[in-house]
Amino acid sequence: MQIGWYYLHTNGELIYKKNLGETADDIRESEFAKGLWLFDPNDRESAWRIIVESLAAGAKKERVMEFAAKWECDDKDADVYAERIGCNLFMDGNQWCATKTDFEDLQVSPSGFGDTKFEAMGALAKELGYKPSKIWGDTFSDLLHTKDNSQFGVGR
Repeated sequence: MQIGWYYLHTNGELIYKKNLGETADDIRESEFAKGLWLFDPNDRESAWRIIVESLAAGAKKERVMEFAAKWECDDKDADVYAERIGCNLFMDGNQWCATKTDFEDLQVSPSGFGDTKFEAMGALAKELGYKPSKIWGDTFSDLLHTKDNSQFGVGR
């Protein structure tokens, strides 16, 4: 497998393009691309970023779930990713909950819920104000380490 780029199309599809030198530039210039992620098959974090961030950005859930299965990004692997980037995961009722490490309680702290751990992280990324970008945007990990998320619509 070769390093390439995934981008989120305005129709909600995640599309792969092999890296051919100017590939990223072409995607950045496209009016149909909402977000862009580098994919390195030897880097688990790049797979997780695509899954969590594209879900937060509005990618079709079925497509994201296909990639999660293909890349073996399951709930056990989610624990490793969450610990690495500084995200808490726990069950709350019958759903997974994702929070920042400075979590106090559900009344005052941003949180995300989902049937899977990656869905909970995607919901948290969205709650923190994640916006897809084609270059130099904040990642989910960046938002987890932002002290004041009120600028992202969270400020409860």
